Amino acid sequence: MEVELKKNEKIEDLQCNGLKIIQNKEWFCFGMDAVLLTNYCDIKNNSKIVDLGTGTGIIPILLSGKRNYSKAYALEIQEEVAQMAERSVALNDLQDKIEILNIDLKEALSYLKPNSFDAVISNPPYKLSNSGIVNPSDKKAISRHEIKCSLEDVIKTAAALLKQYGRFYMVHRPDRLADIICLLRKYRLEPKQIRFVHPRAAAKPNMILIRASKNGNPELKFDPPLYIYGEDGQYTEDVYKIYGLGK
Repeated sequence: MEVELKKNEKIEDLQCNGLKIIQNKEWFCFGMDAVLLTNYCDIKNNSKIVDLGTGTGIIPILLSGKRNYSKAYALEIQEEVAQMAERSVALNDLQDKIEILNIDLKEALSYLKPNSFDAVISNPPYKLSNSGIVNPSDKKAISRHEIKCSLEDVIKTAAALLKQYGRFYMVHRPDRLADIICLLRKYRLEPKQIRFVHPRAAAKPNMILIRASKNGNPELKFDPPLYIYGEDGQYTEDVYKIYGLGK
């Protein structure tokens, strides 16, 4: 389906089953973290899922080419960004599979049935609202800083939406790991799996991928670390596989 592009917008090929997405160079564009998180989501066939803070809609759109879920609800508080995500959904003829909700995720239970979803996914703002000078109306700032929602808001909402043993997937920063685990357990989401992501083998991790289970039994497993670049400065074989590219 053809869609109208607005000022500063472009269509980007996602290199996955012909999927495309609209990006605005003046706003916050999706990055590798969203791609890694999507690949990390081993959701089952016919799952009902929710994406909290969907932004451009990258996660449910890209996930539609990797997993056979039945329905995704993608929440985005910023009206213009939500409208752009809706146009990206239409661009891929995914209107029956993905529904964009222009709402505050803290109000999710007013629109979505609690305890009814198989998986909740989130690539939330990483930075605390008091970390540096931020413009509370700036789209990039809203995507990066906890201005409209906090880490606790995300985890609390995820827990309320998930059914028994439903899965919560999130990408975040390693320096928030203690906060993440404390909040997960506070809302009965048991951390089950973590993968540290490193720019290269000799560097400290700059991302973590985490999976938790609602009311799951305590048992936390650590995946092998993911290195983005090899000694030659090129993507590692693992990253090429995630992107579906040949090395």
